[in-house]
Amino acid sequence: MEAGKTKSLHYKRSHFVTQLPVDYLYSPSHCWMAPQEGDVWRVGFTKFAVRMLGDMVDHGFETEPGALVEPGQILGWIEGFKAISDLFCVGEGTFSGSNLLLKERITIVNKDPYGAGWLYLITGKPDAKCVDVHGYHSILDKTIDKILEKQKAEEIK
Repeated sequence: MEAGKTKSLHYKRSHFVTQLPVDYLYSPSHCWMAPQEGDVWRVGFTKFAVRMLGDMVDHGFETEPGALVEPGQILGWIEGFKAISDLFCVGEGTFSGSNLLLKERITIVNKDPYGAGWLYLITGKPDAKCVDVHGYHSILDKTIDKILEKQKAEEIK
């Protein structure tokens, strides 16, 4: 394994394929949390979330660094070509800032969602709803199955 590369789990379902970093935690809302030094967590969108939003266009954070945050709190927003989404907090603690690279190159979220395209930092602990890579594998299966069922039902109409 190359230095700096994290171990990942291959995931494939229908037309969706990704590599999920095994050391990350995942939220049911398709965000990942990577442990940093101390109790700091780097947070970003999974490849699935990025695919649902489309090419990133713009973003903004309404939360100031140092502010206390809790799971489900809206921290800001992100606009993709397909949709605009609120950016929700997936942990409890202190908002420790956003990825400044996004101001210059928002498309890095699409190109490198598990690396340089991270969204924000939080100092504290993950939401109790966050799961390991195998739990997220199950969440993806259920989510994609629902999408496929909906597509099938629309084809029948």
